[in-house]
Order: sequence, then C-alpha cells, then structure tokens
Amino acid sequence: MTAEPTTRPKTEGGAKRWPQPPQDGWTVDDLLTLPDLPPHTEMIDGSLVFVSPQRRFHSAMIFLLRSGLRASVPPDLRVDSEMAVVIDARNCPEPDVLVVRKDAVRSRTQTSYPVADVLLAVEVVSPDSESRDRDTKPHKYAAAGIQHFWLVEMEGEDDHAVVRVYERDPVTKAYTCTGVHRDRLKLSVPFALDIDLTAIDEM
Repeated sequence: MTAEPTTRPKTEGGAKRWPQPPQDGWTVDDLLTLPDLPPHTEMIDGSLVFVSPQRRFHSAMIFLLRSGLRASVPPDLRVDSEMAVVIDARNCPEPDVLVVRKDAVRSRTQTSYPVADVLLAVEVVSPDSESRDRDTKPHKYAAAGIQHFWLVEMEGEDDHAVVRVYERDPVTKAYTCTGVHRDRLKLSVPFALDIDLTAIDEM
C-alpha cells in the first residue's frame, strides 16, 4: 500500500485537531473502532498508516492478479483485496491482494481476517511505501506464518510488471525467493495458475 506513517488531523468547525493516541499507544481494537479514519488505514507497530492516491499501475495490477487468482483457486480458498489482516494487538496491515481459507469469509460486512487464515499476501510497491512493502510487511507476514508472499513492481524503461515470488522457510521462518516472473506468472504452488502479466497493457 502507498501510505504515510502518521495520523492526520481531524477537522472540527474549521479547526484541525490531531488524534491523540492512548498512553500505551494504538491497538488493533482502536483501528477497527475509531470513527472517521480514512479508508484502508493500516496499523504497523502501533502506528496508524494512511493510504495516499495510487498510480494506475497499482490498481491495474490488483485487478489483474485478483482476476487471475480467482480463476485458479481451489474451492476451499477465496481471493480478496485490500482487506485488513490482524497479526497481533499492534499490527494490522492490509495486503493489496490476499488468498484466504473459505471458512474465513464470514459475512459481507467483515473488515478483516485473522492472519492464521491467510495463505498468500501480495504487495504492489508504490514509491512512498517501498520500505514497508519490501521489508517491514514481508518480515511481519513471514513471522506470522503466511506461507506465500508476492512482491510486484514496475521495472525498466517501459515500466513492465515484475512479480517476485517467495515461500516461507519453516526453519528460518523467513521468505526465500523462488522465482522472478516477467510477462507470465506460471506457478504450481500454492496452486496451479497461469497469469499473463502483459495483459496490464490492455487495461
């Protein structure tokens, strides 16, 4: 996600007021219940992280990957996008695309999934969130037990899509890169899929 790791001021009668965190800092309970937060607010290490306007590449890649995954997932899994994942009391990131167990989908009004129900998390890198997308969030996803992670970026003079695929090592509990994919994303795990990455040029 593209975001700024700070809290934005609230407006009351034309005057701006910064939200004051509790003495012990924000928690996920606060994130899920605070009124008037901007859409897609995340929590990283107790800090509220707000989403900035996205590039077209970001939204197009989310649509392309979500569509490709939905066409491929087995019946016991579901594909979603930009839903919060509750890792612990102070971490609730929002992957751009995620695959969850079917049983995790409880209602049309839910806003989050427990991390234990997430099989795959995908982050599409944006300029002002590179550190979080490449380092902070993958580290937290791996430590929390999410088995598969994809990192999507633009590369080259033609801004083509590149998908780096990672799997969690059960010994180190860290991600290991298993492939770098351009033009075509063809995998056998976590399930068989074949996505034409060049289709983004037609969107």
